[in-house]
Amino acid sequence: MPDSTHKPLPQRHLPHLHGPLGLSHLPSAATDLILLGDLTGRYATGSYSRLASDRRTVALRADHQGAAEHGHRITAAIACHVARAGGTLGHLTQLLLYPEHEGGRHARNIALRSGRSRALDYIRRVWASATEAVSATMALGSRHDAYEVLAALRDRIETTPWRGERGRTALRVLRAHLTFAEIAGGPLHHASERQTAEEAGISRTTLRAVYETVLKPQGWLRRLRVGHGREGSTWYLGDGSAPSHGAPVLPSRFRTTQFPPEPALEEWTTPETATTADIDSTVLGRLMGHDAFAYHGLGSAALMLISALHQRPHQTVAELVGTSSVSRATTYRTLRRLADHGLVHRTGETWALAPRALEGFGSGLPAPATGHDAVPALGWDTVAEQYGTTGLAARRKAVHAAQRATYREALERLAEHRSKAVVIVRDGHQVVVPAPRPDEIPPAWHAPDRRVLDPATGRTAAGWRVATDGRLILITPADQRSYDELAVAHAEALSEWNSAA
Repeated sequence: MPDSTHKPLPQRHLPHLHGPLGLSHLPSAATDLILLGDLTGRYATGSYSRLASDRRTVALRADHQGAAEHGHRITAAIACHVARAGGTLGHLTQLLLYPEHEGGRHARNIALRSGRSRALDYIRRVWASATEAVSATMALGSRHDAYEVLAALRDRIETTPWRGERGRTALRVLRAHLTFAEIAGGPLHHASERQTAEEAGISRTTLRAVYETVLKPQGWLRRLRVGHGREGSTWYLGDGSAPSHGAPVLPSRFRTTQFPPEPALEEWTTPETATTADIDSTVLGRLMGHDAFAYHGLGSAALMLISALHQRPHQTVAELVGTSSVSRATTYRTLRRLADHGLVHRTGETWALAPRALEGFGSGLPAPATGHDAVPALGWDTVAEQYGTTGLAARRKAVHAAQRATYREALERLAEHRSKAVVIVRDGHQVVVPAPRPDEIPPAWHAPDRRVLDPATGRTAAGWRVATDGRLILITPADQRSYDELAVAHAEALSEWNSAA
C-alpha cells in the first residue's frame, strides 16, 4: 500500500470518464480514497474482528473475511461519494475497475475470481444501496451543522399538525428519537424499541404500529439496521418531506365504507385543525413518559394542549384547535379535565397554564407569566393515581428488563453451541469423542463449576465446559469455526474414535 505522505499523482493516473463527472468533481477525501485506498484505516474498524461468543471480548476474523469486509466498506464509501456528486453507475464502474485505482481493488478481485459479469452485478447492488442512502440522508460537514439540522427538524416537528390519536402517538415516538439524536450529535443514532417505548411512555406494539403506518411512510424516521444482542437498532431522522414509495397499509379497523366527499355538495371541505401547528416539543418530551399521560390517563391530547399553551399562553379554543392539532370537541373535554386538576385556568374566552403548573415535576421549565393567581397544580403522581395509571412506566421497565435478561441468556446459550464433543485420553493421547445426542451425555462426565471430567483419568479436561443446557463445548481462543468446519471436525473425530476403538 502506498505511503501516507504521498505527492499529487500526475494527470495520467486519472481516467477520462464519459460524462461530466471526473475525479476533479469529487472531494479530496473521495479522490484519495479512490486513488490510494484507505490509508488512515477509517473503514478498517470492525472489519478484521468480531464479537466473540461471550459477547464481551473481540475475536479476530480470518484474513480473507476481514479483507473482504474492509474492501466492501471502501467500495460503498466510494459509491456514496459518486452519488452525492451527481455521478452515474457508469462513472462508478470506471472508477472501480480502473487498474491503477487502489480503492477499486475489491471489485477487481471479484472480477478476477468470479468473472466480470459477477463484479458488475456486485457494483450494481452497491450503487443501488448508495443511491438510496444518499437520497434519504444529507452530508454534514461538522457537529455544528448537525445541531443546525436537528434544530431545524425540531422546528418542523413543532409546526407540523399531528392529527388524531395515532398522529399524536407518532409525535411522542418521533420526539423520543429526536432526544436520542441530540445526544448522539446528528440524525444518525442508535436506540432499541424498548428504550424508545420507555421514553415515549407507550407500549412496543403501539410504537411499531405508528412507525409502520405514520413515521416510516411519511419519511420522518427510517431504520437502517435492526439491532442484535446488546446493540440497539440504527435509525436516521428525516424531515417528513420525502415520503416512501407506496401508501401506508392501515389496519382493517381504520378502513371505512363511507363514500368519498362530493366537491359539488361542499362535503368535507377543510379539516377542523389548521395546516400548521405551534407547540413546545421540549415540554412534551419531558412529560410524555410519566404515568399521568398514559393512554387511560390524561393522554396525548393533554400533552399537546399543555405544549401549545406553554409555547403561547392565552389562547382561545379556536386558536388551540389550530396550534395543538386537537379537534374542537377533544379540546373542550381535555381543557375541563386539566382545569379540574388545576393545570389550566380560563380568563374570559382564553385559556392559559396555571402559575407554577409545571413546577416540581422534573420539567425544569419556567411557568409562563400570566399575572393570575390560581390553585397550585396537583402533582403528576396524584393525577396518575386518580386515573389508575400509577406504576405503569415502572411495570413497563420491569417487563423490558426481564425481556432483555431472557434474550441475553438465550444469546449466551446459542453462542455456547460451537462443538458437541468431549476429549478423553486413550493410550497416552487425546481423542475427541462426539456426543451422539446432547441429552445423552453421561453424568459421570460432569464436574463442579461446569467443568468436564475425563472418565479415563478422573481429572478435568482442560478447556472444556458444560453449557447451561447440558451440552459439552470446547472453549479456546482459536475456536471460531463455521458450521461446515464443525461438521468436518465432527466426522474426523468420529473416524478417529472408531479407529481407536
